[in-house]
Amino acid sequence: MTDTPQTRLDAARARAKAPDFTRVFDDPVSGDGPLSGLSVAVKDLFDVKGQVTPAGTRVRAEDAPATEDATAVARLRAAGAGLIGHANMTELAYSGLGLNPHYGTPLTPLREGCIAGGSTSGGASAVARGVADIALGTDTGGSARIPAAFCGLYGVKPTASSISRAGAVPLSHSLDSVGVMTRDIGLLRPVLNVLRDTPLPAAPMPRAVVVPQNFGLDDVEPEVMAAFETGLTALAAAGVAVRRLSLDIFERYRALPVWQFSAVESRAHHGAHYDSARDRLDPRVASRMARADGVSAIDFARTLAARDALIAEAERLFSDTPVVLPTVALLPPGLAALEDDAAYDRTNLLALRNTSFGNLIDGCSVSLPLTDTPGAGLMLTAARGRDAALLTLAETLAGRL
Repeated sequence: MTDTPQTRLDAARARAKAPDFTRVFDDPVSGDGPLSGLSVAVKDLFDVKGQVTPAGTRVRAEDAPATEDATAVARLRAAGAGLIGHANMTELAYSGLGLNPHYGTPLTPLREGCIAGGSTSGGASAVARGVADIALGTDTGGSARIPAAFCGLYGVKPTASSISRAGAVPLSHSLDSVGVMTRDIGLLRPVLNVLRDTPLPAAPMPRAVVVPQNFGLDDVEPEVMAAFETGLTALAAAGVAVRRLSLDIFERYRALPVWQFSAVESRAHHGAHYDSARDRLDPRVASRMARADGVSAIDFARTLAARDALIAEAERLFSDTPVVLPTVALLPPGLAALEDDAAYDRTNLLALRNTSFGNLIDGCSVSLPLTDTPGAGLMLTAARGRDAALLTLAETLAGRL
């Protein structure tokens, strides 16, 4: 059989299985370009023409099919990529762990019985298993970078404004970004250039990074910490100065009620479903949406103002000196360990802790796999608009970790 973009897509679709995918598409490859021959797992919250967009929930499953592609999907198609299907996710993207009681929970292939991470769980698992070349996802608090770490992938949360979110079901319009995951660092730049409004310019890599001494390193599992220190050694070997500093910005970040963004804004976007069909939602998602009832307009306005101040401070501190942290403080937990609600909540908060900083500062961030410790990642985060320099640094490090 002739090896063509269509035959490659057909082969990928034949291997696409639940729970990684909620549905497989049947439309042909429709473009020719820099991504020809590559296949994409599309997170279940992106509109695909002719398909319903459930966003991981049953309450949207009977909605009318989309009449056009989301902008990101259309750009991938036009560049020659083939769309395998809608990949599974946490309901409404509201968790960093990727569990879904409606469609099943994807697992990482790196550790037996352990979760893939979320909320872009199915896409990460599919790429890690070699079913897809690219996962198109979103990242509101780590939803591309957490599963990238747990599945041994490269995961990017770009500056939010650099890639259109039109046609993607929102969770928090303040924090949502389109995210990408690949097995190959060399794929990130061409995929981002297809998705972005303007291509990434050439940029030298930063020559120094900050390792916070007052944030992100407490409660880190010993295996993750050892792998992280090895990663810092690789940074130094690449000619990057590693500065271990305590900075006040992290104290202000920790004081910010980050949870308000998704709680309040998810109710703004999904309040009708919450009001009419709360009993059909994942109880863990519904309980987080319910927290919006305790947030006054004045409280949320103060949170928004505090975030604006953090963004300005981050631009001063981290434009030329990115932050480096373990992507996630723990290795992928076993699915069985998350049956208890209290354990689930603790693990979810810890999983999201380091990654959420990049969303709060409206920055850009990339997770790189620490290959000697499967399931661990090293994360670089810079101020908004510094995507090109950050990716150059990631590309330099990729062969050293």
